[in-house]
Amino acid sequence: MGMGMGKSEPETGTAKILVIDDEGDVGDIIVSTAQSMNLGCTATTNAADFLKALLPDVTLIMMDLAMPETDGIELLRLLGKKQCKAGIVLMSGFDRRVLETAEQLGRSLGLTAVGQLQKPFRLPELEDILRTHATCKAPEPSVQRLPIAIPEQDLRRAVERSEFVLFYQPQVEIATNRVVGLEGLVRWQHPERGLVFPDSFINRLEALDLIDQLGWIVIRRGLSEMAQFARRDGTPLTLSINVSARSLHDLEFPDKVLALVRQCAVPPRNMILEITESSLIRELSNALDILSRLRMKGMQLSIDDFGTGYAMMHQLRYVPATELKIDKTFVQEMNSKVDARVVVQKTIEIGHELGMRVLAEGVETVEQLEFLRTNHCDLAQGYYLSRPLPVPKLREWLENSPHAA
Repeated sequence: MGMGMGKSEPETGTAKILVIDDEGDVGDIIVSTAQSMNLGCTATTNAADFLKALLPDVTLIMMDLAMPETDGIELLRLLGKKQCKAGIVLMSGFDRRVLETAEQLGRSLGLTAVGQLQKPFRLPELEDILRTHATCKAPEPSVQRLPIAIPEQDLRRAVERSEFVLFYQPQVEIATNRVVGLEGLVRWQHPERGLVFPDSFINRLEALDLIDQLGWIVIRRGLSEMAQFARRDGTPLTLSINVSARSLHDLEFPDKVLALVRQCAVPPRNMILEITESSLIRELSNALDILSRLRMKGMQLSIDDFGTGYAMMHQLRYVPATELKIDKTFVQEMNSKVDARVVVQKTIEIGHELGMRVLAEGVETVEQLEFLRTNHCDLAQGYYLSRPLPVPKLREWLENSPHAA
């Protein structure tokens, strides 16, 4: 094909595929394969022609990373600025790690990266990509849950009146398939707006210095509601509650929590306080003081979102945690990405070697659960097992779910 625009096929369905690869024969192969599948496709060999052909009706872009003039990374940035909605497949002869890094860059720019083709690719791989993603479009913003702008006076009133409720997500022991605990997740029951999710108020409450007050509302509510939850054989469940970084500065925090635990007649070992990696390094001496005393009082500690924060391994050694939680981003990508799979496997090993049980968040498929089972992960939570539930729905789940038998 040499330079400029390559072959094209008039659009025959809902798919419009646009290819950019400086190797003309690669574009030829993709166009002819698309034609054989009754898909419209245009191939280009340079950025100028690519951008001319990039019309709003393009549904899939297939892009080579290594091009001599404008490379694929530069094009991703241009597409990000244009707020391109087409699905993007990255192609390269580089190793898969480079492709995955570029894919992550695309996502960070608001693009929809849907797949990779490592050169030299085989025809069945190309056909599979086209079959699966030819009509891919990014989700419209209307279906995404966006943070709501809420006036400051509403937030202050919400804290004063304790307008917050907990939804509970079951945590299942993988080996026995039985529920063993619940994570309490805060929601705001707004008098006019209805249920408001935490991404609309947590950061605002931190900025207003009200996050500790919310923390105590959540702990009190969770402990007061725990008495009504158990497995059908009467086994009580653990309660996991997130602790803000600011609580790890309050040297009286362990005594205050223990007083509430006793007041609500919950065994201290059934209270699990979740801390994030990033909160550990802000003031390590205070944090270690408070965490040690919480453990000495019989409560358990969980390190939340492991792998996404900043804690170094030598700091992790000194935290008396009983549980390590694998962040959902790794769990949801581990069946498709080698690096996510390795992170999950090694986190399980690290947790066990440090004497902790390991919990995987965000489990959404049976394949993910089976991978965790094969790698001896202890606990799982996620939509595959149960969504977060309000109190009445949770009671119903505990009465009927096979996990609660």
